[in-house]
Amino acid sequence: MTPVLHIERDDTIEAPEDDSFKRWVNATCSAIDADANARPELSIRISDTDEMTQLNQRFRDRPGPTNVLSFPADIPADVACELLGDIVICSPLVLKEAREQGKSPACHWAHLTVHGVLHLLGYDHETADAAENMEHLETQILQQFGCPDPYLSVDDTQRADLP
Repeated sequence: MTPVLHIERDDTIEAPEDDSFKRWVNATCSAIDADANARPELSIRISDTDEMTQLNQRFRDRPGPTNVLSFPADIPADVACELLGDIVICSPLVLKEAREQGKSPACHWAHLTVHGVLHLLGYDHETADAAENMEHLETQILQQFGCPDPYLSVDDTQRADLP
């Protein structure tokens, strides 16, 4: 599976380079059992806090910003189309969370990108089993980039490093 990725960004908003997003999206698509000849299409928008606050209120009826939103394409089954949908990631919130959680900003960006792509591919965390499955897959994908388990706290990670 080789995804077609469109990235929309305002150059005044801090975010990783397009190549990083491409690597994270490709790794996510490669991690699932899918048609190797498929060319799914998706877009990633890098937003600021104001835009994400508006989107979160409009589409989830929740106040304030969130770190990532996924909008799976709603295409009738009888239409031949490989459009997966759109992902919006809030740059200021990603950077703030990385700082507060003691995570590498690059690994946090990677995690939220992988998380968003998995949602577009039909994964969710609505039940305990689904959440466990999705989190396990995210952790496996992120390990390819040298990123630790994003669901462990910094204290857990430090304890894991102790003899």
